[in-house]
Amino acid sequence: MRAGRDRGSVTAEIAVAVPAIVLVLAVCLGGVSAALVRAQAQDAAAVAARMLARGEPESTARAHVGRVLPGATLALEPADDLRCARVTAHPRVLGVALAVSARACALGGG
Repeated sequence: MRAGRDRGSVTAEIAVAVPAIVLVLAVCLGGVSAALVRAQAQDAAAVAARMLARGEPESTARAHVGRVLPGATLALEPADDLRCARVTAHPRVLGVALAVSARACALGGG
């Protein structure tokens, strides 16, 4: 008779576990997405810094950043003989806007 009282307990446990698993997977995917945006920002900052070091106009560097990461901003940071660029993007992870930035410098007299 004991088996009759436990009837449906597996279904109840699955009903609780599945949403928790889905939430954990969503958080993990959001983290991966933010990491990819960070890598793109680093690449865009490095290319922008090299462009500025070669003497290309700031508008060209901004256009490149806009193509790589739409909506991202480019800030130039003076540092002696270096041309430094900081790219900041705001990806949304699970409905929350994060601030992701990357900085790169290149030696140049441009």
